[in-house]
Amino acid sequence: MAEVILMPRLSDSMEEGEIVAWHKKVGDKVEKGDLLAEINSDKATMDFESPKSGTLLYIGVPEGGKLVVSAPIAVIGEAGEAFEHLLGGSAAATPAPSNGNEAASAPQKESVTAPATQAAVAVAAPAPAETHDSSRIYASPLAKEIARSAGIPIQNLQGSGDNGRIVKRDVEEAISKGVQPAPATPQAVVATKAASSTPTFGSDSYEDLPLTSMRKTIARRLSESLFTAPHFYLTMEINMDKAVELRPKLNEVAAPVKISFNDLVVKAVAVSLKKHPVINSSWMTDFIRQNNHINVGVAVAVGQSLFVPVIRHADMKSLGQISTEVRELAGKAKDNKLSLPEMQGSTFTISNLGMFDIDEFTAIINSPDSCILAVGSIIQKPIVKGGEIVVGNMMKVTLSCDHRVVDGATGAQFLQTLKGILEDPIRLLV
Repeated sequence: MAEVILMPRLSDSMEEGEIVAWHKKVGDKVEKGDLLAEINSDKATMDFESPKSGTLLYIGVPEGGKLVVSAPIAVIGEAGEAFEHLLGGSAAATPAPSNGNEAASAPQKESVTAPATQAAVAVAAPAPAETHDSSRIYASPLAKEIARSAGIPIQNLQGSGDNGRIVKRDVEEAISKGVQPAPATPQAVVATKAASSTPTFGSDSYEDLPLTSMRKTIARRLSESLFTAPHFYLTMEINMDKAVELRPKLNEVAAPVKISFNDLVVKAVAVSLKKHPVINSSWMTDFIRQNNHINVGVAVAVGQSLFVPVIRHADMKSLGQISTEVRELAGKAKDNKLSLPEMQGSTFTISNLGMFDIDEFTAIINSPDSCILAVGSIIQKPIVKGGEIVVGNMMKVTLSCDHRVVDGATGAQFLQTLKGILEDPIRLLV
């Protein structure tokens, strides 16, 4: 019997999903667990596996199209089976080929409106007039992003993934072999020649970039946080001389694990939160939740996306464990393989831009957390020590606080504790 497959809710805040790629076409045989499509949720691009075996009879929107959660995304059943009645008969369906000699139909150009009893409605992106499988580039979203950033013509690459799909390693191999970037050409506006022989010194041009589901969610949630939570900011400068001295010794002991300064900050924050539970609280609209567990979110930027994988119970983990976990989660973020549980449940967040030579900045609170710590780079500068001017390794941190939960004195006391630990990091080993 034919079954309507609905757009899944891939995260707690997801409202709609964008079809990044279809891995099956109408008329294909599908086994339960087969990769059916790649869906861009509000948090990440995730693989969507078929929940049923049978023949793919219908797809809701083409690649690039969007569907709200619980709208029909596909129909799977027996070949030739009637299924239009399952969709309410409100839109033209894309039937499966009647015999093996007919080419499989491409995704139809119209979206599907669910029956009146469903609130979910398909939001279709404009579809091209015609789709040809021969012209389609089978590549993962990450591979496309890396190729675009490097200027590599991805259509010239040989894929090593399933069914010749181009994956991350194919693009990285091409870059390592020195594949020449494609010549830069304006994509959105093409300059026109003036009728006269007067030389043209320049022309205005621009490119309109569509918003991804993730970008929309980042914009919505951070706007809600900034304009709903009354932010205030506390900045403190920390002498990292002892941390700079200790880190090479830690790496000798912890080899092959490499302890970074960010790992030291994560551990120091976790220890400090234990002493200042108000900072480890969450604003829950009708009440304040003071968390007994300490889960530290670490912001990771990947292209135009922002992920916050969570180090759970960070206060109970060693520096080596934190280092290993941070690297594993960051690697998953770059490969779009983070699971939802790995991005949920933070009680405090750290955003570190020190590796980009940013000395100081302020960050927007990651709701429902009540605070976020912005970490700058470690810079050498003259300081007064023991009555003499010496060179010190100084790092600025800025704590953004939700004034509904945290008062200025409470935030300042937390920073004093953090400063004391990082200026004498041997305390982290006790």
